[in-house]
Amino acid sequence: MNLGTARLAGGCQCGAVRYALYESPVYPHFCHCRMCQRAVGGPFAALTAVPRPAFEWTRGSPAFFASSTVARRGFCSRCGTPLSFEYLDSTHINITICSLDTPAAVTPAQHFGIESRQPWLQLADDWPREATLDSARLAPMKSHQHPE
Repeated sequence: MNLGTARLAGGCQCGAVRYALYESPVYPHFCHCRMCQRAVGGPFAALTAVPRPAFEWTRGSPAFFASSTVARRGFCSRCGTPLSFEYLDSTHINITICSLDTPAAVTPAQHFGIESRQPWLQLADDWPREATLDSARLAPMKSHQHPE
């Protein structure tokens, strides 16, 4: 199925699964609920939604896990990248913002699931900062991730 020119595209880290969004995403947010924390292995999931008719898997197919009686999560069965979250009765599908080729194109604007927000998470901090390739250990690294 070709829905025209994609506004945004993304996929997993190994390149086996790719997707396209044909409308601008809506409701960009951080979800702090325990299910999202476990699904992404982090303190929150960064998600944004797009109407189902404006979304297409363009390469491969994700595997799905029914994380509850009302929702399922899509991920790459080869590399494990979390890709989507969808309520079974919704007209929209949520995709993980950082699986987009250009994640900076979507800015989260709301927190959800705050009952499980980790008390140590303070992003407006003055902690030391270091770029990945400034680390002597990682400077010679060659990525095996699929390019955009």
